[in-house]
Amino acid sequence: MEAFKIPKRLNKLIGTYPDAKIINEIAKEGSTEDRIAITRLWLSEGIPYVFKDFPGIYETIRTWIAQRLDVHPKNISITGSARIGTSLSPNKLGDQFNEKSDLDFFVVSEELFDKLRIDFNTWSYDFEKGTIFPLNDREEKFWKDNLERGIKLFEKGFFDPHLVPNREQYLQVKNISQTMWLLHKKLTITDEIPNVSKVSLRCYRNWSDYTRQTSLNLK
Repeated sequence: MEAFKIPKRLNKLIGTYPDAKIINEIAKEGSTEDRIAITRLWLSEGIPYVFKDFPGIYETIRTWIAQRLDVHPKNISITGSARIGTSLSPNKLGDQFNEKSDLDFFVVSEELFDKLRIDFNTWSYDFEKGTIFPLNDREEKFWKDNLERGIKLFEKGFFDPHLVPNREQYLQVKNISQTMWLLHKKLTITDEIPNVSKVSLRCYRNWSDYTRQTSLNLK
């Protein structure tokens, strides 16, 4: 029988909110297993940095989101600098979370993922058949780019709902857009929460897809 062995690199990550620069260093030098461990333990679990002083609000918020999206609250979490306190984005590496930062939620739900795929496919059909029109040439370019991007994202097991136009006929996209709009409004009148620039939500098909994609992003 052998004792449990902790990878030496992970011993550098102390506490709940390790510095993004240290995470980045370990992720770049470490193994796939190291990146998966970071993704599971520090980037998806626990109380996010933005709610560290008022964790009850975090639970209230994700319960509210869960009710609107018909998912389990445990499958809702936060990513980005709001999660660990500093940014892992290459062009903002180590920047502190502040009022100009975004609040990026993600939800893990195969049912919601499939509903979003239906919305995406319906929009794709409507656009190609000419039953829905972009407002101008600029929007048309975005739509074409989003069509191509959306197909690739679904293949990877996640999707960003904002890629589909916020129209009445795309029910899940409409509901998520309205939920994020209401959430931002409610946050602005909740004193215990720092101001944020905007809120967003990404949907993953399952936890395996989340772990794989997020750990790949750390490379």
